[in-house]
Amino acid sequence: MKSVFPVLTVIAAIIVIWYGAAVNMNQQWAKDQAARADIELSFKELVADTWSQTRPVLPAPHQVMVELWNTTGAKVLQGKAMSKRSLIFHGWITLSATLLGFAIGTGAGILLAVGIVHNKAMDMSVMPWAIASQTIPILAIAPMIIVVLNSLGIQGLLPKAIISAYLSFFPVVVGMVKGLRSPSADQIDLLRTYFTSGNNMFWKLRLPASMPYLFTSLKVGMAASLVGAIVAELPTGAIRGLGARMLTGSYYGQTIQIWSALFAAAILAATLVGIIGIIQRIMLKRMGMQS
Repeated sequence: MKSVFPVLTVIAAIIVIWYGAAVNMNQQWAKDQAARADIELSFKELVADTWSQTRPVLPAPHQVMVELWNTTGAKVLQGKAMSKRSLIFHGWITLSATLLGFAIGTGAGILLAVGIVHNKAMDMSVMPWAIASQTIPILAIAPMIIVVLNSLGIQGLLPKAIISAYLSFFPVVVGMVKGLRSPSADQIDLLRTYFTSGNNMFWKLRLPASMPYLFTSLKVGMAASLVGAIVAELPTGAIRGLGARMLTGSYYGQTIQIWSALFAAAILAATLVGIIGIIQRIMLKRMGMQS
């Protein structure tokens, strides 16, 4: 209960500020409409108008929740969960690219981290490259990757997964390098006195010690992979996916649609990170690294 109360307090404060901001940002439209109709709005009428506009500058929280329900739960009840107007359908498109990109990025990140830790040349060359690669905005890279791969006849899931992998591999590299180097000098010297081979030192000391770091980096990598998948959907013509849903809403001024897609992406990210957290607790408990 002690941990829930602060969270609920912060959420309540955000909702109050959000409603207030909705009144402030949407009031000009309401006043302009009232002036055209030669009427004067009371404060209560002004607030009600700003919280119920069809295309508000900032939609009120209840408008976003209604849209989110209409495009998820309501579609399920209607038997149209995978229709093109359903966020479940668009979420699945984004999720598939996210998971594939996450798998590619995680595999590449772990392999690079092992190489960096065990090879001085890779440590001096690959690690600076990995850091420098993250200084290039993904919004600048994504269209180029999509266009180049399209010219090679590669379309669909793979180009988006590559962009997701580009964002997700870096946290895994950094976390695994830190984790593989976390054993103390005393632990390494102890194993050397037993004439332990390099392979045994890796599998029995370095790799187990890196697990807490790995799972932490996987959470960051998963969130980054989802961002990459959403960004990758923008240059594809706003066809499918949560990113496409946001872009379509931007084209037609449907701010409620944009915000509902943003919330769907946030819920999806929280779910994926939560699953990794559950796996982390189970594995670390079985390894005796967490009570």
